[in-house]
Amino acid sequence: MADMWVGVNGAEEALRQVNAELMGAARQLADAAGASVTAVLYNDATGRHADALAALGADRVAVVEAEGAPLPPETLARTLARMAADAAEPPAVVLLADGAEARAAAPALAQTLGAPLFSDVVAVEAAAGAAPVFVREPYTAKVVERAQAAPGTATVVATVRRAAMPAAAADVVRTAEVVRVPADSAALARAIAEVVRATSGRVDLTEADIVVSGGRGLGGPEGFAVIESLADKLGAAIGASRPAVDGGWIDIQYQVGQTGKTVAPTLYIACGISGSIQHAAGMAASKCVVAINKDPEAEIFALADYGIVADLFEAVPLLEAELASRA
Repeated sequence: MADMWVGVNGAEEALRQVNAELMGAARQLADAAGASVTAVLYNDATGRHADALAALGADRVAVVEAEGAPLPPETLARTLARMAADAAEPPAVVLLADGAEARAAAPALAQTLGAPLFSDVVAVEAAAGAAPVFVREPYTAKVVERAQAAPGTATVVATVRRAAMPAAAADVVRTAEVVRVPADSAALARAIAEVVRATSGRVDLTEADIVVSGGRGLGGPEGFAVIESLADKLGAAIGASRPAVDGGWIDIQYQVGQTGKTVAPTLYIACGISGSIQHAAGMAASKCVVAINKDPEAEIFALADYGIVADLFEAVPLLEAELASRA
């Protein structure tokens, strides 16, 4: 049977949680089909994460060797396509973590392979002898969509929403075959002079268990001081709505929403955010949503588990004071 492939970005010191989630989905598919799992590890030419991927269920780890800067999405897409063409049998499924990188790489890969693309998948249903079912929740989870590829489809490409699926349990006694493959140099058409990585004492937005987000109600860039203060008290990441980003109040890397990042924290605190469908698309998977807005008719309250109708500049300091009293 054809393999299940998982694209794994190994640029950071520790593998991100989403990689364990992808491996869990791939292992589920492989076990149902009597197939194996190949983790395609890129931005980690030394293969330092190979053992961790074996523990998470990989039968084979393909380490992509590339010089210089991290692989651009188009290079990743072309490398995966070439690997599929060179394989004795193309992969049945290629899984990538949904995000800016996958939104660029996955369509290019699917087009090259002539494969269907399912984006922002929240679950995968596998059964022996049947094509996998990919579950999506478009329109901010107002609709549940279950889709399968047409019969005879060789490969399916899918991007998986972070924190949507169970993570694979690590088994440290597992081992995997490690092979090395070169990056597709034909895709290196652009020159990267320098790669600058921003550093922060806060947890990454897409990995955070708690997110405090601000929107138009902050009134300007200075309003984010309130958001930062609460985030520091909670050990949380900072997010923002698109109007705050478009206004130049905060960098685009903090944008949550349909055109930004998708988050699924245990706690999401929305301060001065109206709750448009575009923003909801990026945070609807949050386990608990607390909304603070002085407009009682704000759409965000329809998404909230707890709503506070108040001026955020009054409510947030009171919330901080209460947190301090319980510390």
